[in-house]
Amino acid sequence: MLRTVQITKDGSATIAIPDMQVTYHSHHGAVQESRHVFINAGLMHQRHRLEIEVFEMGLGTGLNALLTFEMALAQPFTVRYTSIEKFPLRANEWSEIDYSEYIKIPDTKACLNALHESTWHEWHRWHAKFSLYKIMGSLLEVQLPANTYHVIYFDAFAPTAQPELWSIAVFATCFNALASGGCLVTYCSKGVVRRAMESVGFLVEKLPGPPGKREMVRAIKP
Repeated sequence: MLRTVQITKDGSATIAIPDMQVTYHSHHGAVQESRHVFINAGLMHQRHRLEIEVFEMGLGTGLNALLTFEMALAQPFTVRYTSIEKFPLRANEWSEIDYSEYIKIPDTKACLNALHESTWHEWHRWHAKFSLYKIMGSLLEVQLPANTYHVIYFDAFAPTAQPELWSIAVFATCFNALASGGCLVTYCSKGVVRRAMESVGFLVEKLPGPPGKREMVRAIKP
């Protein structure tokens, strides 16, 4: 699978897969999309908690994890961050990416390298405020613990590229894994996606989207 680094409109990098005609982030701006959808609408929705358990569907470049670490350093809460990825980036791919200009954490590039080099299926304590656990696999193949996570970053490729990950069965898995009052956030607001979420018990709300998208979705477990 050919993957190439692309620069988005806000100057930050993403990965493109030409054969699938997809990118890991919006071409309108990788960092601004991730901050808008996952940090502001997801993580900060749960900021009343002392410790936030985050589950990310798709580790990708590691951007969402770095932005979450950045926010944890600036806020009272701590974060335990679990991310799943079936096709991890290769060293020659992630080594070309540097978010240092956009993310203000101690030695951003070294953190990105450590994220990708860290071993799978064990906890890594980066800081008193942030711990990371990576799962190599697919959400279709693993069993998540029930009533555990406070935020799910649902960052799969679009339904046209990965329809199997936007199914009722997958959203039922997410619903079961969330604690009461937890939320799932995603950039996709298609009607079929919202209806699938609602069918498993989510309370779904449409929010203003990041640049280039009119709407996004936050789904809450009552």
